[in-house]
Amino acid sequence: MNSRLKIFGLIALLGFVAGVIAQVTATYLIPWLVVVLPSLAGLTSFMVAGFAGAVLTVAIVGAWAYMAAKKEPY
Repeated sequence: MNSRLKIFGLIALLGFVAGVIAQVTATYLIPWLVVVLPSLAGLTSFMVAGFAGAVLTVAIVGAWAYMAAKKEPY
């Protein structure tokens, strides 16, 4: 039971970090990209959201795979 609580806690922490990253992206990065790349103003938010989603998904799945891997004792 203790290991399950650790996994739930880690997933909750990853979700919290993902939310902070999403908020920072929405607040600072998207408006900056709209100024820097005005021709892509309509697509910028979708591109950033897609990229952030891809990175977060890979990070979460990577963390899950690392934690779920069978560890051999030394």
